[in-house]
Amino acid sequence: MNICVIGTGYVGLVTGACFAELGHNVWCVDIDEEKVEALNKGIIPIYEPDLDKLVKTNFVAGRLSFTTSISEALTDSLFVFIAVATPPGEDGSADLSQVLGVAREIGKSMNEYKIIVDKSTVPVGTAKRVKEIIKEVIVERSADLEFDVVSNPEFLKEGAAIEDFMHPDRIVVGVDNQKSAELMRELYQPLIQKGYQLITIDVLSAEMTKYAANAMLATRISFMNEIARICDAAGADVEMVRRGIGSDTRIGPKFLQAGIGYGGSCFPKDVKALIQTAAELGVEPKILEAVETVNNKQKTRLVEMITDRFGKNLAGLVFAVWGLAFKPCTDDMREAPSIEIINNLRNRGAYIQVHDPVAMSTAKALLGDESIIYLNDKYDALQNAVALLVVTEWGEYREPDYETLRNKLNDPIVFDGRNIYDPMTMKQQSFEYYAIGRNGTSIQEMEESN
Repeated sequence: MNICVIGTGYVGLVTGACFAELGHNVWCVDIDEEKVEALNKGIIPIYEPDLDKLVKTNFVAGRLSFTTSISEALTDSLFVFIAVATPPGEDGSADLSQVLGVAREIGKSMNEYKIIVDKSTVPVGTAKRVKEIIKEVIVERSADLEFDVVSNPEFLKEGAAIEDFMHPDRIVVGVDNQKSAELMRELYQPLIQKGYQLITIDVLSAEMTKYAANAMLATRISFMNEIARICDAAGADVEMVRRGIGSDTRIGPKFLQAGIGYGGSCFPKDVKALIQTAAELGVEPKILEAVETVNNKQKTRLVEMITDRFGKNLAGLVFAVWGLAFKPCTDDMREAPSIEIINNLRNRGAYIQVHDPVAMSTAKALLGDESIIYLNDKYDALQNAVALLVVTEWGEYREPDYETLRNKLNDPIVFDGRNIYDPMTMKQQSFEYYAIGRNGTSIQEMEESN
């Protein structure tokens, strides 16, 4: 089948490459001429594991093409995916200007029946607005063209996006007629044949499903971070609590890790947008507001621990930071806790030495180089530092050379914002160790004693 994907950002590029991998013919469109030129040369604008290989393989095979022309990509395509950005506005609501602008361009270029698919994360009611705009343009053209607008939210985790697309928990499709439902099922048939579930619901419910899913995951994270603060006060261990409640089948173990808060392009933006949507509908979203409040506070938790240890004036002190991206396996710095932490420390007079496997250039563009040194070796970042801050749980940080860690740091002090180390091991290795909601109990030793 022929597909047009408008937008070559994170969602659009992954979606286009994966559909091509399933055997479809895909045109990816972007107004950024330099980006399109780079993609045609095999240069990928974002970091996502294995995406470069997928793009290059399908480009060479002729199933994946890139262009700046919507009309060129639209002509022979039955499916037109809208995958442009919906950044938060000043009031927290999703900015739909790009989505609605694309809808107008689709209306101008349509030549026959199309299925317009909202892939961007959009508030409830957006499909209706897209439909109205396309209709208006068609009327202006005095054309007689039929089309359907479908909601097909994405559930891609950065760092595992290809895996999530090719092996989905579910495929949600919001439709308002049988014709578009059957065609969407045909589009996803290669995955359905492998046993993956396609759920067909109404359009409004599909739009709400995306926001509800991200809000639920964000809620679990904020919940555990609040539990971690209570554990700190009570002397309990949040990792023990996590294991205790995560084994309950009604709860499950995922998204229960305590830490320094969520970030990225989805959770912060979508929680804000859902809060705004609720307010516009006259609903007071108290839980969602609390989720956001807890998360914002949690991003400064490491700084609170540092100032408790070193005092509020950190002038002249050097801190090593491991991890800049909001999560492992991505270079995405949007809403990353590292930004809040580093800026807070700099404002108190501290100097920062940082390392991240892939996000250094992204971070430098955001944070600049005032009072920050970017180092390509994680151990070099420790030199002359009074403490190490673990901010992103990259795999290469989980099993450090403890002797090198001790010798490089001025003092063997570690602030673990992701709870990746075992407190008892750190004690045995002679580290002064601070974590989120941990009381120093070793899970491994407790298991061995049982």
